[in-house]
Amino acid sequence: MDFRYLPMTETDKKEMLDSIGIQETDELFSDIPEKVRLKRSLNLKEPKNEFELKKELAQMAKKNYNLKEYTSFLGAGVYDHFIPSVVDHVISRSEFYTAYTPYQPEISQGELQAIFEFQTMISELTGMPVANSSMYDGGTSLAEAVNLSAGQTRRKKVIVSKAVHPEYRAVIETYGKGPNLDIVYIDHVNGLTDLEQLAHELDDTTASVVIQYPNFFGQLEPLAKIRELLVNQPKAMFIVSSNPLSLGVLTPPGAFGADIVVGDTQVFGIPAQFGGPHCGYFATTEKLMRKIPGRLVGQTVDENGVRGYVLTLQAREQHIRRDKATSNICSNQALNALASAVAMSSIGKHGLKKMAELNMHKARYAKKQLEVAGFEVVHDGSFFNEFVVKLPVPVKVANDKLLEKGIIGGYDLAAYYPELEGHMLVAVTEIRTKEEIDAFVKELGDIHD
Repeated sequence: MDFRYLPMTETDKKEMLDSIGIQETDELFSDIPEKVRLKRSLNLKEPKNEFELKKELAQMAKKNYNLKEYTSFLGAGVYDHFIPSVVDHVISRSEFYTAYTPYQPEISQGELQAIFEFQTMISELTGMPVANSSMYDGGTSLAEAVNLSAGQTRRKKVIVSKAVHPEYRAVIETYGKGPNLDIVYIDHVNGLTDLEQLAHELDDTTASVVIQYPNFFGQLEPLAKIRELLVNQPKAMFIVSSNPLSLGVLTPPGAFGADIVVGDTQVFGIPAQFGGPHCGYFATTEKLMRKIPGRLVGQTVDENGVRGYVLTLQAREQHIRRDKATSNICSNQALNALASAVAMSSIGKHGLKKMAELNMHKARYAKKQLEVAGFEVVHDGSFFNEFVVKLPVPVKVANDKLLEKGIIGGYDLAAYYPELEGHMLVAVTEIRTKEEIDAFVKELGDIHD
């Protein structure tokens, strides 16, 4: 057989037209009315050869600010962390890079084992007995958890803290339109969820309470106290969205009685690539195991007693149950889940704890230096690697000035919290050096002066 990877020639076109018995390509579109057809060429640039095209694309790419050349203090859900070089080597292997959903276990043991290892590590981090094989990202994981809670409890009211990531809240609202959920928001006080307001809103129509830990402002929510509030509403579910890196040092949500723990594993092995793609995780109790969205990989043995892996409990999925499914998600982020699994394996248990501790120590150093420089850090509670600093100028003005110095500043909280005009959310990760932090403080101080 002659395999040709060549552009289609006029001879090729004629052969195909002759084969189906027509003279012109336009005959294929005879059902489309003339009045809606485009009568001109598309408004595109003239074609270029390969060399010219690559040159133009390279020039366009230079307009981007990248984390190899700029120092970043921007977090708010996407972070600049160390990525072991082995990650790219593994996920670039063709058997992983081109793998489809492993429906045939006899030829997909490598892919299945990789997913199983990911599930196991997420389970250990969150303190939950069951984790799935990944979701699209943290926002969709959280929205899936909310919808699951409504279906499980047969209730419509979902209580969500305003200290939850604003974009995650937007995804919850979108997902909640189908089942007509009643989403009630709880205000934040000094960077934490208002527990008095939460207690007031809890009633026997509540499906779930949604908390972020650490929350969007970087603060650590008192999960034990929130769990106590739910004692009088045992049917209401406790959903926690959590940065998995922070769980290297923090008590996991599972230890506080969370029913579902979700989040985004971008912090492990996934670069800040224009906001995606990411990898969400979803961990829950054995009671909810059959309701979990997405896929589960299980470990078993074959007839010879040799360990093997298979997809399991698939009856909950859309492609089996269709409109009766608990979720319409029918894919996973297996390649990104693999990246996170390889990163976690490479860093190791002790390394992950050390990595989390470095985030905490360096963030506290930055906080102290900013305070010494005369800035107000607005919250006084415990935090992980993000905190809020008040600036004397609009955050956009400060960030534009910082960018001129090769620094990507923090997140402008006024974008979603108008009352926090002039407040910057600063993220400090393990790869930020003392020199970089000092330079950030100095440049902000110069703007301040």
